[in-house]
Amino acid sequence: MKNRKGFTLLELLVVIVILSLLAALVIPKLTGRVDEAKIDTAKVQLKELKRTLEMYKLDNGTYPTTQQGLKALVQKPTTPPEPKKWRQYLDHVPKDPWGNEYVYISPAENHPFELKSKGPDGELGTEDDISVWDVK
Repeated sequence: MKNRKGFTLLELLVVIVILSLLAALVIPKLTGRVDEAKIDTAKVQLKELKRTLEMYKLDNGTYPTTQQGLKALVQKPTTPPEPKKWRQYLDHVPKDPWGNEYVYISPAENHPFELKSKGPDGELGTEDDISVWDVK
């Protein structure tokens, strides 16, 4: 009887099929978790930015204007209204988990300000946008 070295083509094909099936089952679950984690991260960041904006208002009497933006939490604004009791509230303004700037508008239509992420698609005004006012 000969010594058998290596695998037959059939054995290799069976292994490849099994690995493909496993990948087809596992990869969607992992990517779904990544998307969920990014959405949760955006919600946490939005809540923290809201709290920081509220501290800014307590110190200065108003929220930063749209023109001053979230940058007012890092660097003292030089455009009116200039804050009287400004302090540095953040080291830097975070980007959302998809690498986009958070959208900040003040004053907003139904709230003192609007703060939102453009969501996974990076497009403003679509149904995957995440507003601070919708976060629980």
